[in-house]
Amino acid sequence: MILYLIPSLLLGWGLGRNDSANIFGPPVANGIVGYKWAILTAAVFVILGAIIGGAAGLQTIGSLSSGTAFESSISILGGAISVITMTYFGLPVSTSQAVVGGIVGVGILKGHVNWFVLAKIVICWITTPLGAMVIGFVIYKLTAPWFSRIRSIRLQDKLITIAAWLAGAYGAYALGANNVANVTGALVGKLLSVQEAALIGGLSIAIGALTFSKRVMLTVGKRIIELDHFSSLISIFAESITVWIYSIIGVPVSTSQAVVGGVLGAGLARGTSLANRGMLYRILFGWIGTPVIAGLISQGLYLLFK
Repeated sequence: MILYLIPSLLLGWGLGRNDSANIFGPPVANGIVGYKWAILTAAVFVILGAIIGGAAGLQTIGSLSSGTAFESSISILGGAISVITMTYFGLPVSTSQAVVGGIVGVGILKGHVNWFVLAKIVICWITTPLGAMVIGFVIYKLTAPWFSRIRSIRLQDKLITIAAWLAGAYGAYALGANNVANVTGALVGKLLSVQEAALIGGLSIAIGALTFSKRVMLTVGKRIIELDHFSSLISIFAESITVWIYSIIGVPVSTSQAVVGGVLGAGLARGTSLANRGMLYRILFGWIGTPVIAGLISQGLYLLFK
Protein backbone atom coordinates (compact mmCIF):
# COMPACT_ATOMS: atom_id res chain seq x y z
CA MET A 1 0.00 0.00 0.00
CA ILE A 2 2.77 2.46 0.91
CA LEU A 3 4.57 1.85 -2.40
CA TYR A 4 1.37 2.60 -4.31
CA LEU A 5 0.99 5.88 -2.39
CA ILE A 6 4.49 7.22 -3.07
CA PRO A 7 3.66 8.64 -6.55
CA SER A 8 0.62 10.42 -5.09
CA LEU A 9 2.64 11.92 -2.24
CA LEU A 10 5.31 13.17 -4.66
CA LEU A 11 2.71 14.62 -6.99
CA GLY A 12 0.87 16.31 -4.12
CA TRP A 13 4.10 17.85 -2.85
CA GLY A 14 4.93 19.22 -6.29
CA LEU A 15 1.40 20.50 -6.82
CA GLY A 16 1.39 22.38 -3.52
CA ARG A 17 4.84 23.79 -4.17
CA ASN A 18 3.84 25.22 -7.55
CA ASP A 19 0.13 25.98 -7.41
CA SER A 20 0.19 27.86 -4.12
CA ALA A 21 2.03 30.52 -6.14
CA ASN A 22 -1.12 31.15 -8.16
CA ILE A 23 -2.94 32.07 -4.95
CA PHE A 24 -0.54 34.10 -2.83
CA GLY A 25 2.06 35.02 -5.47
CA PRO A 26 1.00 38.62 -6.22
CA PRO A 27 0.47 39.83 -2.61
CA VAL A 28 3.64 38.10 -1.36
CA ALA A 29 5.76 39.43 -4.22
CA ASN A 30 4.52 42.94 -3.53
CA GLY A 31 4.91 42.73 0.25
CA ILE A 32 1.18 43.04 0.96
CA VAL A 33 1.27 39.84 3.02
CA GLY A 34 4.20 38.03 4.62
CA TYR A 35 5.47 34.80 3.09
CA LYS A 36 5.44 32.72 6.28
CA TRP A 37 1.88 33.60 7.22
CA ALA A 38 0.81 33.16 3.60
CA ILE A 39 2.07 29.58 3.34
CA LEU A 40 0.63 28.67 6.75
CA THR A 41 -2.76 30.03 5.68
CA ALA A 42 -2.49 28.21 2.37
CA ALA A 43 -1.62 24.91 4.07
CA VAL A 44 -4.52 25.09 6.54
CA PHE A 45 -7.15 26.01 3.95
CA VAL A 46 -5.86 23.50 1.39
CA ILE A 47 -6.46 20.70 3.91
CA LEU A 48 -9.90 22.08 4.79
CA GLY A 49 -10.82 22.33 1.12
CA ALA A 50 -9.69 18.79 0.39
CA ILE A 51 -11.60 17.29 3.33
CA ILE A 52 -14.77 19.37 3.03
CA GLY A 53 -15.09 19.90 -0.71
CA GLY A 54 -12.91 17.32 -2.44
CA ALA A 55 -15.29 14.34 -2.60
CA ALA A 56 -16.91 15.11 -5.97
CA GLY A 57 -13.62 15.46 -7.83
CA LEU A 58 -12.13 12.39 -6.14
CA GLN A 59 -15.10 10.31 -7.26
CA THR A 60 -14.87 11.64 -10.82
CA ILE A 61 -11.20 10.76 -11.22
CA GLY A 62 -11.76 7.46 -9.43
CA SER A 63 -14.41 6.55 -12.01
CA LEU A 64 -12.30 7.55 -15.03
CA SER A 65 -10.75 4.09 -15.15
CA SER A 66 -11.67 0.78 -13.55
CA GLY A 67 -8.08 -0.42 -13.37
CA THR A 68 -6.29 -1.89 -10.36
CA ALA A 69 -4.41 -0.03 -7.64
CA PHE A 70 -1.14 -0.90 -9.41
CA GLU A 71 -2.35 0.54 -12.71
CA SER A 72 -3.63 3.68 -10.97
CA SER A 73 -0.34 4.16 -9.16
CA ILE A 74 1.58 3.83 -12.44
CA SER A 75 -0.78 6.38 -14.00
CA ILE A 76 -0.08 8.88 -11.22
CA LEU A 77 3.67 8.21 -11.49
CA GLY A 78 3.52 8.87 -15.21
CA GLY A 79 1.70 12.14 -14.59
CA ALA A 80 4.23 13.17 -11.96
CA ILE A 81 7.22 12.37 -14.18
CA SER A 82 5.71 14.31 -17.07
CA VAL A 83 5.13 17.34 -14.82
CA ILE A 84 8.71 17.23 -13.51
CA THR A 85 10.20 16.72 -16.98
CA MET A 86 8.16 19.41 -18.72
CA THR A 87 8.80 21.88 -15.91
CA TYR A 88 12.54 21.23 -16.18
CA PHE A 89 12.48 22.05 -19.89
CA GLY A 90 10.33 25.12 -19.33
CA LEU A 91 7.25 23.72 -21.10
CA PRO A 92 3.75 24.72 -19.97
CA VAL A 93 2.22 21.96 -17.88
CA SER A 94 -0.99 21.32 -15.99
CA THR A 95 -1.02 18.78 -13.17
CA SER A 96 -4.71 18.07 -13.78
CA GLN A 97 -4.18 17.34 -17.45
CA ALA A 98 -1.03 15.32 -16.77
CA VAL A 99 -2.76 13.02 -14.28
CA VAL A 100 -5.79 12.48 -16.51
CA GLY A 101 -3.46 11.80 -19.42
CA GLY A 102 -1.60 9.23 -17.33
CA ILE A 103 -4.82 7.48 -16.30
CA VAL A 104 -6.16 7.41 -19.85
CA GLY A 105 -2.81 6.20 -21.22
CA VAL A 106 -2.81 3.06 -19.05
CA GLY A 107 -6.57 2.73 -19.38
CA ILE A 108 -6.31 2.51 -23.16
CA LEU A 109 -3.84 -0.38 -22.86
CA LYS A 110 -6.23 -2.24 -20.55
CA GLY A 111 -9.53 -1.11 -22.10
CA HIS A 112 -10.69 0.51 -18.85
CA VAL A 113 -11.37 4.12 -19.90
CA ASN A 114 -14.74 5.70 -19.12
CA TRP A 115 -15.08 7.89 -22.20
CA PHE A 116 -18.15 9.73 -20.93
CA VAL A 117 -16.28 10.91 -17.84
CA LEU A 118 -13.29 11.86 -20.01
CA ALA A 119 -15.49 13.96 -22.29
CA LYS A 120 -16.90 15.80 -19.25
CA ILE A 121 -13.38 16.52 -18.01
CA VAL A 122 -12.15 17.80 -21.39
CA ILE A 123 -15.12 20.16 -21.75
CA CYS A 124 -14.34 21.61 -18.31
CA TRP A 125 -10.69 22.07 -19.28
CA ILE A 126 -11.71 24.16 -22.29
CA THR A 127 -14.14 26.32 -20.35
CA THR A 128 -11.79 26.95 -17.38
CA PRO A 129 -9.77 29.92 -18.75
CA LEU A 130 -12.81 31.26 -20.59
CA GLY A 131 -14.95 31.14 -17.46
CA ALA A 132 -12.25 32.76 -15.33
CA MET A 133 -11.87 35.52 -17.92
CA VAL A 134 -15.59 36.30 -17.83
CA ILE A 135 -15.67 36.23 -14.03
CA GLY A 136 -12.61 38.47 -13.78
CA PHE A 137 -14.10 40.95 -16.25
CA VAL A 138 -17.44 41.13 -14.44
CA ILE A 139 -15.96 41.44 -10.94
CA TYR A 140 -13.65 44.23 -12.07
CA LYS A 141 -16.48 46.16 -13.70
CA LEU A 142 -18.63 45.81 -10.57
CA THR A 143 -15.99 46.74 -7.99
CA ALA A 144 -13.61 49.15 -9.71
CA PRO A 145 -15.98 52.17 -9.71
CA TRP A 146 -16.61 51.73 -5.98
CA PHE A 147 -12.90 51.31 -5.20
CA SER A 148 -11.89 54.34 -7.28
CA ARG A 149 -14.16 56.57 -5.21
CA ILE A 150 -12.07 55.90 -2.08
CA ARG A 151 -9.77 58.91 -1.85
CA SER A 152 -7.74 57.79 1.14
CA ILE A 153 -4.63 55.91 0.01
CA ARG A 154 -4.27 54.48 3.50
CA LEU A 155 -7.81 53.08 3.39
CA GLN A 156 -7.22 51.68 -0.07
CA ASP A 157 -4.09 49.88 1.14
CA LYS A 158 -5.93 48.48 4.14
CA LEU A 159 -8.77 47.17 1.99
CA ILE A 160 -6.32 45.58 -0.45
CA THR A 161 -4.52 43.86 2.44
CA ILE A 162 -7.79 42.46 3.80
CA ALA A 163 -8.84 41.39 0.31
CA ALA A 164 -5.47 39.68 -0.23
CA TRP A 165 -5.93 37.51 2.85
CA LEU A 166 -9.52 36.68 1.91
CA ALA A 167 -8.55 35.85 -1.66
CA GLY A 168 -5.63 33.73 -0.49
CA ALA A 169 -7.65 31.74 2.04
CA TYR A 170 -10.49 31.22 -0.41
CA GLY A 171 -8.09 30.31 -3.21
CA ALA A 172 -6.29 27.77 -1.02
CA TYR A 173 -9.62 26.21 -0.05
CA ALA A 174 -10.62 26.00 -3.73
CA LEU A 175 -7.22 24.53 -4.62
CA GLY A 176 -7.57 21.78 -2.03
CA ALA A 177 -11.17 21.03 -2.94
CA ASN A 178 -10.44 20.83 -6.66
CA ASN A 179 -6.90 19.53 -7.08
CA VAL A 180 -6.85 16.87 -4.36
CA ALA A 181 -8.45 14.65 -7.00
CA ASN A 182 -5.26 14.89 -9.06
CA VAL A 183 -3.21 13.54 -6.19
CA THR A 184 -5.21 10.58 -4.88
CA GLY A 185 -8.36 10.41 -7.02
CA ALA A 186 -7.08 7.54 -9.16
CA LEU A 187 -6.74 5.38 -6.03
CA VAL A 188 -10.33 5.90 -4.85
CA GLY A 189 -12.19 2.62 -4.88
CA LYS A 190 -8.99 0.66 -5.50
CA LEU A 191 -6.86 1.45 -2.47
CA LEU A 192 -8.41 4.37 -0.59
CA SER A 193 -11.83 5.55 0.48
CA VAL A 194 -12.93 9.05 -0.48
CA GLN A 195 -12.22 10.30 3.06
CA GLU A 196 -8.76 8.73 3.18
CA ALA A 197 -7.91 10.09 -0.26
CA ALA A 198 -9.03 13.60 0.74
CA LEU A 199 -6.95 13.62 3.91
CA ILE A 200 -3.77 12.12 2.40
CA GLY A 201 -3.99 14.25 -0.71
CA GLY A 202 -4.71 17.44 1.23
CA LEU A 203 -1.79 16.87 3.58
CA SER A 204 0.65 16.25 0.73
CA ILE A 205 -0.43 19.45 -1.07
CA ALA A 206 -0.12 21.39 2.18
CA ILE A 207 3.41 20.08 2.76
CA GLY A 208 4.30 21.21 -0.75
CA ALA A 209 3.00 24.70 0.00
CA LEU A 210 5.07 24.82 3.19
CA THR A 211 8.32 23.74 1.54
CA PHE A 212 10.29 25.30 -1.31
CA SER A 213 7.37 27.41 -2.60
CA LYS A 214 8.88 30.86 -2.08
CA ARG A 215 10.85 31.08 -5.32
CA VAL A 216 7.91 29.92 -7.42
CA MET A 217 5.57 32.25 -5.54
CA LEU A 218 7.75 35.30 -6.15
CA THR A 219 8.21 34.44 -9.83
CA VAL A 220 4.50 34.02 -10.52
CA GLY A 221 3.65 37.01 -8.36
CA LYS A 222 5.92 39.38 -10.23
CA ARG A 223 4.51 38.21 -13.54
CA ILE A 224 0.91 38.82 -12.51
CA ILE A 225 1.39 41.92 -10.37
CA GLU A 226 2.14 43.98 -13.47
CA LEU A 227 -1.58 44.70 -13.68
CA ASP A 228 -1.61 46.69 -10.39
CA HIS A 229 -2.61 45.71 -6.85
CA PHE A 230 -6.35 45.94 -7.33
CA SER A 231 -6.46 44.20 -10.72
CA SER A 232 -4.18 41.37 -9.60
CA LEU A 233 -6.44 40.66 -6.62
CA ILE A 234 -9.43 40.58 -8.94
CA SER A 235 -7.62 38.00 -11.07
CA ILE A 236 -7.01 35.83 -7.99
CA PHE A 237 -10.65 36.05 -6.92
CA ALA A 238 -11.69 35.09 -10.46
CA GLU A 239 -9.33 32.12 -10.43
CA SER A 240 -10.54 31.00 -7.01
CA ILE A 241 -14.22 31.24 -7.91
CA THR A 242 -13.62 29.33 -11.14
CA VAL A 243 -11.65 26.52 -9.49
CA TRP A 244 -14.20 26.28 -6.67
CA ILE A 245 -17.09 26.00 -9.16
CA TYR A 246 -15.38 23.09 -10.87
CA SER A 247 -14.76 21.42 -7.51
CA ILE A 248 -18.55 21.44 -7.04
CA ILE A 249 -19.01 20.03 -10.54
CA GLY A 250 -16.44 17.41 -9.62
CA VAL A 251 -13.75 18.02 -12.25
CA PRO A 252 -10.14 18.95 -11.36
CA VAL A 253 -8.93 21.80 -13.57
CA SER A 254 -5.73 23.77 -14.06
CA THR A 255 -5.26 26.63 -11.58
CA SER A 256 -2.58 28.04 -13.89
CA GLN A 257 -5.02 28.29 -16.77
CA ALA A 258 -7.66 29.71 -14.45
CA VAL A 259 -5.34 32.47 -13.24
CA VAL A 260 -4.40 33.30 -16.83
CA GLY A 261 -8.11 33.67 -17.60
CA GLY A 262 -8.57 35.86 -14.53
CA VAL A 263 -5.65 38.07 -15.55
CA LEU A 264 -7.04 38.46 -19.06
CA GLY A 265 -10.50 39.31 -17.75
CA ALA A 266 -9.27 41.93 -15.29
CA GLY A 267 -6.90 43.39 -17.86
CA LEU A 268 -9.55 43.67 -20.55
CA ALA A 269 -11.98 45.28 -18.10
CA ARG A 270 -9.26 47.76 -17.15
CA GLY A 271 -8.67 48.59 -20.80
CA THR A 272 -5.30 46.87 -21.06
CA SER A 273 -4.83 44.41 -23.88
CA LEU A 274 -3.20 41.35 -22.34
CA ALA A 275 -4.15 38.84 -24.99
CA ASN A 276 -0.97 37.53 -26.57
CA ARG A 277 -0.07 34.48 -28.54
CA GLY A 278 2.25 33.19 -25.83
CA MET A 279 -0.59 32.78 -23.35
CA LEU A 280 -2.82 31.21 -26.00
CA TYR A 281 -0.14 28.70 -26.99
CA ARG A 282 0.47 27.76 -23.34
CA ILE A 283 -3.22 27.01 -22.82
CA LEU A 284 -3.54 25.06 -26.07
CA PHE A 285 -0.42 23.04 -25.28
CA GLY A 286 -1.83 22.31 -21.83
CA TRP A 287 -5.04 21.00 -23.35
CA ILE A 288 -3.39 18.78 -25.94
CA GLY A 289 0.34 18.30 -25.34
CA THR A 290 0.34 17.63 -21.59
CA PRO A 291 -2.15 14.71 -21.50
CA VAL A 292 -0.63 13.12 -24.60
CA ILE A 293 2.92 13.23 -23.19
CA ALA A 294 1.73 11.98 -19.78
CA GLY A 295 -0.24 9.18 -21.41
CA LEU A 296 2.75 7.98 -23.41
CA ILE A 297 5.01 8.07 -20.35
CA SER A 298 2.46 6.11 -18.30
CA GLN A 299 2.11 3.50 -21.01
CA GLY A 300 5.87 3.08 -21.14
CA LEU A 301 6.06 2.74 -17.35
CA TYR A 302 3.24 0.20 -17.27
CA LEU A 303 4.83 -1.97 -19.94
CA LEU A 304 8.19 -1.70 -18.14
CA PHE A 305 6.96 -2.60 -14.65
CA LYS A 306 4.41 -5.14 -15.80
